[in-house]
Amino acid sequence: MIGAIRLIVFGFLALSVVYLAVSFYSRSVRREKLEKRWAEDHPGDDDSPERDAYIEGGMVDYQNGLRRKLILLVYIIPAIVVAVTMFIVNAT
Repeated sequence: MIGAIRLIVFGFLALSVVYLAVSFYSRSVRREKLEKRWAEDHPGDDDSPERDAYIEGGMVDYQNGLRRKLILLVYIIPAIVVAVTMFIVNAT
């Protein structure tokens, strides 16, 4: 029983680190794409309030989008795999 609790706690901590890393990476990639799109559409306009508003608006759309929610699968898929593995090992 103690082993299972330890697995759950340390597994959750490890998955949290992975989730944060994937989340930060995904946000940075999205932000970079928005910056590149602005640079293509408005060459030479690197520091304007409109650019900042465009990028922040795109990041708000990202925050409410599907990709951010799909990153939560980092928690769900490994938990299912471990549960199925534990079930199979204990059933035989």
